Amino acid sequence: MGFFKDWKEEAKVIRERDPAIKSDWEVLLYPSFRALRAYKKAHKHYLKGHYFRARLVSQRAARKTGIEIHPGATIGKGLFIDHGHGVVIGETTIIGDNVTIYQGVTLGGTGKEQGKRHPTIEDNVMISVGAKVLGSFTIGENSKIGAGSVVLKEVPPNSTVVGVPGRVVKRDNQKIPRIDMNQIDLPDPIMADIKHLEEENTKLQKEIEAMEVKLKDIK
Repeated sequence: MGFFKDWKEEAKVIRERDPAIKSDWEVLLYPSFRALRAYKKAHKHYLKGHYFRARLVSQRAARKTGIEIHPGATIGKGLFIDHGHGVVIGETTIIGDNVTIYQGVTLGGTGKEQGKRHPTIEDNVMISVGAKVLGSFTIGENSKIGAGSVVLKEVPPNSTVVGVPGRVVKRDNQKIPRIDMNQIDLPDPIMADIKHLEEENTKLQKEIEAMEVKLKDIK
């Protein structure tokens, strides 16, 4: 009964967020499904203090799926790990409901902290390909983390973060529906700064040319 329930729930999640799926049977082939099934088993062992058994289950799943979820992590409903290879989720990570994580994402620590040393990811967050979230802070609900970003500090709710280190480039207090899986059309603050500098440079050049004309007229 547990397997059937997990299968139907995961099918609903994947159909909502991955246009590539054509039938519920494909869910059985998704690494996310297998990794999360193993996580639930490992997490139960972990809570009972059976740490070796917990790690044994999680490491077997990691070898088979490429997704490493520490059995001590706390994960809510509706997590979808798309593709998944190279995903690492640390021991004290807390993940809320309806979160989407892409391949190559790390939810890790900095190596300097004790106790709670991994991030808290609130509901309805999307973390794009290759992003790293390192430290014991919170990523606010309805936020997007851009591909390849390295996030080292708190992110307010309803934000978009890009860059290395990650910077909040959009925060408009509008919720992002979890079906919006667009990783591409995010703000680019570096290009915006370059464009601004180009415009300022063009303006200065025109002013210098105008001054040179005036000086020639005076002579």
